[in-house]
Order: sequence, then structure tokens, then C-alpha cells
Amino acid sequence: MSQYADRIRLKSLCEKITTAKEAAKLIKNCNTVGMSGFTRAGEAKQVPLELAERARHEELKITLITGASLGNDMDGLMAETGLLARRLPYQSDAVMRKALNNGEVMYIDQHLSDTAEQLRSGSLPKVNVAIIEACAITESGGIVPTTSTGNSASFVAQADIVIVELNLAHSAALEGMHDIYLPAKRPNREPILMTNGQDRIGTSYIPCDPSRIAAIVITDQEDSYSVVQPGDEGTEAIADHLIAFLEMEVECGNLTPSLLPLQAGVGTIANAVMSGLKKSHFSGLTMYSEVLQDSTFELLDACKMVSASGCSFTLSERMYHHVMENLDRYKDKLVLRPQEISNHPEAIRRLGTISINTALEFDIYGNVNSTHVNGTHMMNGLGGSGDFARNAHLAIFVTKSVAKNGAISSVVPMVPHVDHNEHDVDILITEQGLADLRGLAPRERAQLIIDKCVHPDYRPVMQDYFDRACVSVGGQTPHLLEESFSWHVNMRKSGHMLRKQSSW
Repeated sequence: MSQYADRIRLKSLCEKITTAKEAAKLIKNCNTVGMSGFTRAGEAKQVPLELAERARHEELKITLITGASLGNDMDGLMAETGLLARRLPYQSDAVMRKALNNGEVMYIDQHLSDTAEQLRSGSLPKVNVAIIEACAITESGGIVPTTSTGNSASFVAQADIVIVELNLAHSAALEGMHDIYLPAKRPNREPILMTNGQDRIGTSYIPCDPSRIAAIVITDQEDSYSVVQPGDEGTEAIADHLIAFLEMEVECGNLTPSLLPLQAGVGTIANAVMSGLKKSHFSGLTMYSEVLQDSTFELLDACKMVSASGCSFTLSERMYHHVMENLDRYKDKLVLRPQEISNHPEAIRRLGTISINTALEFDIYGNVNSTHVNGTHMMNGLGGSGDFARNAHLAIFVTKSVAKNGAISSVVPMVPHVDHNEHDVDILITEQGLADLRGLAPRERAQLIIDKCVHPDYRPVMQDYFDRACVSVGGQTPHLLEESFSWHVNMRKSGHMLRKQSSW
């Protein structure tokens, strides 16, 4: 096995090289499996396929825990074959989504910083097997991750056995980019000794006793690429509103021209809004986030950003190859951490992030729904947005004011599912405008959101709802309970939020 000498530096481990089919036999029915992967990056690519194939022919059900969503249609394949009994903490696959909403797979939607903590405390079932993608194994048996870190270190720390997928498609130059640190058990835990997003507090590999590595599978397959779409007139308008607001914060002395560390959630709108910062006057920007998307590298290339800390690369095909071909240029500017650290409330609060995440919808009082269509059907999951919103210096949520060619208003009287309550939301932005909710009481927030964020087609109806609620019901947070979800009911029945509206 001398051809792998530069990748498997502990020679005795070469004896563990086997096929994906043989490695998959190590997973038993009802096992809890911890698998690497975070937003389509760094997931295991061959052993899961063999597990799915086994599930077609034998009784095999597992609980699958990852960092976040998987690439290469892996979630959909495992759901389709009936392999999964339970899934957490995040997914974004259409086939998996259908299985979740049909009740075929039990889905636990979690704050991404919580999963490792719950594993450590015993609140979740113990991980039996960890399947981790690596670009190298060190002389001590340490596992060097690839394009994401996710919960991999926590899985390795707890699992009875570890299966390593050594992916030769990933550059060995990724080694040195990671900073692996896990908090100790509570109580009497020491602080996370990080005061700057570029501070390194751990090791460049996941520590692992070599005796626990049960199999090594050689693969040669790239990550699947990000599916985010380019910006458009709407996202450009959102970016303009955000830039104008941040410029005002600088002018008032609340921020410097380098702002504070930026965080952006995954997705088209947040990525496009971040890209919009290229045309701003800000400089010396930094990022402390979970995903590093195309916009991160666009800002680095434009010399607007000087460093970025995250948990995963989530890149388009063009940007993926650009980054991998220029790793030496980026390497001293990037850090990839476990998601427990990238999303840790202590670190986020200390660094004071400006957090930009996408809302599915929000209501007139500032409550945000990020996950459930019509309050019932899961889209992807909460992800890390709550980790950041609760602890950020500025918690900003962005969305276009309407969807489905105007059939849906993204601003509603009352959200039917709350992921981020009004107490955690500072700024709301649509292409119509920006509502700064800081220091405002509920009635003040409602009027500002109606004036600034609601689409003109929905604004008169929303104003009428709010006015009547204030007069006929009153209260600290006026609502017409008989009508508060009528927009969603109309959408379900007629395909448009304002059709068949009997009272308006």
C-alpha cells in the first residue's frame, strides 16, 4: 500500500484498508451512526451507498446523525431505501423531506450547536459507529478532515469503532486548515479561549486511538456543488438596504468600517446579500460563520475580507475549483472548526457577530419561521440560525416580500410556526425596505414592518388587520385570533393567500 504512504502516515493502519461493502457490514441493525458532512461538503461517499443497498435486502434501520445536510443525493437515497429510522439535526433533500413529512423518518430539528452537547451529556443515544471522510491520517492515527468538520470530532470521541473514508479527490493541502477543539464535560468547564475569529485553540486533526479505526475505505469523489442561484434585482435591493443601514451604524459610531465578524446562513438570498458587500465602502471585513459560501471567497478576492472562520465549504462548481486550485493563497486566511465551536453561544456573544439569515416568513411583530411551510411541512431545518440570532450583536433576517409570483406574502399577521421569537430578532429586510426593531414595543414594531417590509399588494390588507386588532382586541400584542392564520388557510385551499377572504 505504498501508494497511500503520504496519506496514511501510520503504516500499521494500511492493514485496515478494505472495500466499502466490507466496511458497511460493521454497522448493525438499530445502530446510531455519526457521519461526517455539513451542507453538502465532506460527507462519506461510499459506505452510505452500501448501507442503503443492504437496506433493500435485509432488516436494517439506523439513527443517522451528521453535522448538517449531505451531498451527492445521499440523504434521499438512504430515505428511499428505508435505511433511516431517525435523522438529525438537519437535511435539505427533497426525497428525505417527503419521508419526514409523511412520518416515515422521525426527524429531530436541532440548533446545530446542541447536537454535540447532547451526545456528550447522554441526552441522545450513544454513537456506535463513526464514518468520517478524511484527506489524511497522521502518524498518531489522527484523522484530518476534508471540506467540513461538522460534528465529526464528537462522533470519533464517542464511537465504539471508526470507519475512515480516505478521499483522494480532496487535496492533501487541506491539512493545517482545521482547528479541532472540543469542550470538556460539565460542570467546571474551562472557557473557550478565543477572542479573535482566527485564533487557533486545538489541533489540526481529530485525535483518534488507532485501535478504534476498524476500516479504511479509499475513495476518489468530489463533493457535490452548491445549488445557490445568482443574485437578482430583489436580492440586490436587500443588499442595498443592508449596506445603507450598516453605513449609518458606522456613521453613528456604533461600528467601525471593518464592522464586526459576519455570519451568513446557507442559501441563495443570504449568499447574494453577502456578495453585495463587494460594492460597499467597508474594508478589513472578517467572518465567523458556519458555512463559507461563494460570497466569502468573492469578498476575499476583492480584498474586502481578510479572514474567515467556519465549519464547512459550500461552493458552486466554479468556485470549488477556484478555491482548490488556490488553497495556498487562502490557507492562512481560513479556519475550519467543529460546528460546536463555530456555532457556540459563548464565542458568538464574545466576538459580536453580525448575523444574516434567511426567513421563510415573519410576522408583524418580528417572529420568524425558518422551517415549516404553512406551519406543518418541514423544508430543511433550523440549522445554525438560532445559535447566531440569540447571541449576535445584530440578528438580521432577510427574505423577499412575496413568493410564488405574489401568491404568498412572506410577511404575515402571525407565523404558524416560530423558530426565532421576537426577542431574538433585531433587523428584518425585504426588497421593500428595512425595519430596525431594536428598542421598539410590539405595536411600534408592527407598524414599522408594515410600512417597510410588506409588499404593496398586501400592505393595505395587513394595515386593516392591524388597525382592527388594535381597536377591537387591544392588548400588548394585538391579534384577531379568528383571522390570524386565515392567509395560510387561503393558501392551502386556493393557492393564494388573499383569495376567498370572507371578512376582508
